[in-house]
Amino acid sequence: MVGITQFYRGSAGIALGVAMLAAAPAQSRSVEISPYVGVEQVLEFDLSNNDAFGDDVVTYTALIAGVDAGVSTRRIELGASYRYERRIGWDGAIDDENVHSGLARAELRVARGLSIEAGAIAARARTEIGGDDLGLLTGDNSNSTQIYSVYAGPTVSTNAGPLEIGAAYRFGYTHVEDNSLANADPNQPPVDYVDRTEYHSAYASVGMSAGEQLPFGWTATAGWEREDARQLDQRYEGYYGRLDVTVPVTPTLALIGGVGYENIEISQRDVLVDANGEPVLDANGRFQSDPNSPRLLAFDTDGFIYDGGILWRPNSRLTLTAVAGERYDTTYYAGSLSYQASEYSGVNAAVYNTVESFGRSTTNTLAGLPTDFTVGRNGFNQFNGCAFSVEGGGCFDDGFGSLNSSNYRSRGASLTWAGGRGPWSYGVGAGYQNRRYFQPATNANFTLDRVTDEVFALQGNLGYQLTPGSSLDGNLYANWFESGIAGEADVFSTGGSATYSVNLWRGLSAQASAGLFANDIEGEETDWLGSLLFGVYYGF
Repeated sequence: MVGITQFYRGSAGIALGVAMLAAAPAQSRSVEISPYVGVEQVLEFDLSNNDAFGDDVVTYTALIAGVDAGVSTRRIELGASYRYERRIGWDGAIDDENVHSGLARAELRVARGLSIEAGAIAARARTEIGGDDLGLLTGDNSNSTQIYSVYAGPTVSTNAGPLEIGAAYRFGYTHVEDNSLANADPNQPPVDYVDRTEYHSAYASVGMSAGEQLPFGWTATAGWEREDARQLDQRYEGYYGRLDVTVPVTPTLALIGGVGYENIEISQRDVLVDANGEPVLDANGRFQSDPNSPRLLAFDTDGFIYDGGILWRPNSRLTLTAVAGERYDTTYYAGSLSYQASEYSGVNAAVYNTVESFGRSTTNTLAGLPTDFTVGRNGFNQFNGCAFSVEGGGCFDDGFGSLNSSNYRSRGASLTWAGGRGPWSYGVGAGYQNRRYFQPATNANFTLDRVTDEVFALQGNLGYQLTPGSSLDGNLYANWFESGIAGEADVFSTGGSATYSVNLWRGLSAQASAGLFANDIEGEETDWLGSLLFGVYYGF
């Protein structure tokens, strides 16, 4: 019950379960570490220009090093997938750059009932919602930057007679690299972007399952969260305490509900502005705080919270939860559906309603991943922001859609269907997210307060194993980004790619990929981009 009503986050993502992945078999106790190196040649050409192979051709070489690891022993569970690229442009077409992407999740069992969990992510994120989409992350994409996030902390789970006792603490750190093009458009109001955040989260709970001593189950929980962001000395702090009850009605249906108290406060310093009321930006396009400013409230709620709903599990393949109530000083709702349609396919759906920031969303999504997962990558070996597993998974794309530093109310839903049989694997999904930002009144001429961004997404993948040593894969996607900032352009992007992979000899393999992508920014002509990739890899 605690996981549903108190720690439920909007991290199901827009594309959860959409990778070309059926339910992967559960990992046995083993140690598998697979490092590899490789070289790729990438060619991009602008199809919007009549002379497609003239001045608008970009080509570069990528030197690759990476590792995939899965460890499952009595004390350690570890999943990791990391890839490093050194991109070397030809004839100055792009700047040489380093690109890091990957995920890692680990659990160390220190003693009975005590474990230490940790995780890390490196990825590319989209700087502003009104700029180019990240459908293709090869070459130069001025609307992207590198992000890093790590977290770690202990978890305790034990029993005292019929009582179930739990506690956990985690510390998260998130950093977004500089983006020199942020706020470079003089026709748009400047918006502040994330720099780095530190996040603390702790909770303790005690409860009892139904039937142990009482005909219903109960859990009492208390928790605390605090996030400190460098930008404008932002601070999020929340306390809560609540009692949740689960009342079985039939063998397959239970009523669930909870009541409690919550106090959340979000504050920051004022913005340093010039004589015209425009923010004074630093060299990286970020806001600076007024050193003489008192703390300003962006969001404040203090009072009674409650929710109620159902838990329905008619069989081992289907689970449905849904709750509604009062939280965040407004109507609150959340829910999830998991349906294993057959041995070969499954459907997942989620509805979420939270108060988030970029740092907290990233940390909580990372902490929610299992240690046994598969990282989703597109036909150009780029991390698509999702991880998948038979134990569940998560996507970071709801947070990576925009790097605005403000906290926001996040509401949305996702629906996915993934599976495979024989040589086939497939996945389709759809999602929607609505962000409403919180900001106090400041000295600046423009504020994000009550501004709403919206994101819609569709995605599909299909794979076929041609032979034991070769495969053919394809994917399609479409994204809509609608900004609530007056004058900010809406963006529609779509595209697809196809990939042929083959094992050549022992650890040597090769891959060829082709893709076509479109980016339509409101008020501008549609940009069409084609891309080709050929790579050779050696695994140790």
